[in-house]
Amino acid sequence: MTDSSQLEKAQDLQRAFDVFNQVSHELTQAYAGLQARVQSLTDELAVANGELRRQYEEKEALSERLGLLLDALPAGVVVVDAAGAVSEANPAARAMLGEDLCGRAWQGVAGALQPVAPPDEFAIGGRRVSLAESALASAGGRIILIHDISAAHEMKANLERSQRLAAMGEMAASLAHQLRTPLATALLYSANLAKPDLADDARARFAEKASEQLRRLERLIQDVLLFARGEQIGREVIPLGELLAEAAQTMEPQCALRGVTLRRDGEAGAAIIVGGRKPLAGALLNLLENALQVCEPGGTVGLGVEVLGKRVRIRVRDTGPGIPPEQQERIFEPFFTTKAHGTGLGLAIAQGVARAHGGGIAVSSRAGDGAEFVIDLPVGTVADIQEQG
Repeated sequence: MTDSSQLEKAQDLQRAFDVFNQVSHELTQAYAGLQARVQSLTDELAVANGELRRQYEEKEALSERLGLLLDALPAGVVVVDAAGAVSEANPAARAMLGEDLCGRAWQGVAGALQPVAPPDEFAIGGRRVSLAESALASAGGRIILIHDISAAHEMKANLERSQRLAAMGEMAASLAHQLRTPLATALLYSANLAKPDLADDARARFAEKASEQLRRLERLIQDVLLFARGEQIGREVIPLGELLAEAAQTMEPQCALRGVTLRRDGEAGAAIIVGGRKPLAGALLNLLENALQVCEPGGTVGLGVEVLGKRVRIRVRDTGPGIPPEQQERIFEPFFTTKAHGTGLGLAIAQGVARAHGGGIAVSSRAGDGAEFVIDLPVGTVADIQEQG
């Protein structure tokens, strides 16, 4: 081998060695960069793990607080899963509905609740409760909130009774006057009946007058007793359309006799009211008769209905002179009346009936433009009743 060949080989070897050194240096730098990146990722992972641990601990603490809160709540909380079974219940719910509540079908549990008035209230085990329901969109279940309103209901009943008794005590003098006037009149007519020389037509006239005053006394006493007792409504299923039709049928002859038009507006559809047919009909007729009494011949009494979701508004309107503002503020007060022979209890009783059914009565009027009374009540459908059953 010549010297030149050996020199070329040495040069090639040197170049290869240089390339190896360069690649080795680059690999060393890449490894160092990789180590730095691994360390950075390790640090980031440690921070992320620490944050996750902190969030987990916070959620654990929150879950514990929520658990303690649910256990301490006086209201019952029931969780119903997508299949309709009770999956969770707090101690208050188990105390109301039974310790074996979890795992049972909610429909069977709800079947033990006895509906009472007003609507959306139920009785179970001597308690009076109300239910509120919220959907769990993510899980497909429901949360049922059960309030024990036994004490509140008893306090409300006692308060209403005390208010009625207080009102009767304050108005005892007025009531005595109202009783004395027709009684004295009836006695006077009765005394005339004892005259031996009284003509037959006069005797018949005096007898009718005495009977009229006695009937007035009877109505007055009935109103007083009804107001003092308060309305005890039942659980009748009353089609709203039938209730309005019966009221219109009763009023049409009276309106025709006075030359007043009875006009009906709106449709009740399939709406129903759960409660007492007799007290509701009485309250509605009271408003209609009041409207008729203030109308002149040629006037109009309106009976309208408007169903808005789960509520209904029954409107009674007249074309009378209207109600002054100062009287509107007192019109529902017991014994307040502007009529010569009124007891002042009709509107107070009607308002009590509406409230007992979960609603109320409002009045609006402008001078010379008549008055409108609106009964607002909760309504449902037959399907709602069947579902509750």
